[in-house]
Amino acid sequence: MKQGLLIDMDGVIYSGEHLIPGADTFINNLVKKDIPFTFMTNNSQRTRLEVVRKLKKLGITVSTEHVYTSAMATGKFLASQIPNGTAYVLGEGGLLTSLHENGITLVDTDPDFVVLGEGRNFTLEMVQRAVDMILAGAKFITTNRDPSPKKKGWNNLGIAATTAMIEEATGIKAFVVGKPGPVMMRSARKYIGLETAGATIIGDTMDTDIQGGVQVGYKTILVLSGISKKEDLQKYAFKPDMVVESIKEIELPLKWW
Repeated sequence: MKQGLLIDMDGVIYSGEHLIPGADTFINNLVKKDIPFTFMTNNSQRTRLEVVRKLKKLGITVSTEHVYTSAMATGKFLASQIPNGTAYVLGEGGLLTSLHENGITLVDTDPDFVVLGEGRNFTLEMVQRAVDMILAGAKFITTNRDPSPKKKGWNNLGIAATTAMIEEATGIKAFVVGKPGPVMMRSARKYIGLETAGATIIGDTMDTDIQGGVQVGYKTILVLSGISKKEDLQKYAFKPDMVVESIKEIELPLKWW
C-alpha cells in the first residue's frame, strides 16, 4: 500500500518567517525518495504559487503540486454541491482562484453560497450584504475556523472571529470545510492518491491537525515546535501516534509503514 504524508506548515516547517531547523532536510529527503506528500494548510488567502515562493525563500524547493489549501478544498466542495454554482465571497487571492478553477461564478446578488475566507480587504458593509444574502437563503460556507493568535499587533482578526460575527447576525451556523473538518482531511488525502490506511498527518496543533487525523482514521504525528506542548496532551481524550520535538526527529520510513 502506498504511504504518504499530509504536512502542516506554520509551526512544523516554519515559525513566522523563520525555518524550523531540519525541516528543509526532511522535505528534501521526501522529494529524493519520491514519497507522496502535500503541504496541507488552512490558509485560504495565499495561492499555491505564493506558498511555493515562501518555501523557496526558506530553502525548500517544491512545486505547486505539493500544496493543498482550504481554498482548494472549498472550491471542490462547492462544485460537488452545486456544479457551476454562484458565490458571494469575502476573501482574497487563493480562494478566488480556486472557486474560478472549479467553475464557481462570483456574483454580487442572489448567490448560491456566501463564502468566507481570510482577508483584510472586505468591509463591514460587505459583511452586512453577506448577512442579508444568508438570511435570504444563501448557504454559509467558511474555509476554516482558525482562531486569532491573540497577540498584540496581529494584523488580522482571525477567521473564527469573523465567522462568529456573521453567525450571530444570521442565527445560522457556517459549514466549515478546512481542518479539522473531514471534507478537507479526506480531499487532501485523495489529492495525493492515498487510501485512509496509508495517510499520516504531521502537525503542531492538537485541536486541528491531530484531532482531524484521528477522526478520519489517519496516523498522526505531533511536533512540539508550534502551538501544542507536551503538557497539553493530558487535556485531550485522544492522542497522537507519535510525539517529537520537531520534524527533524522524524525518521523514515515510519515504524507503521
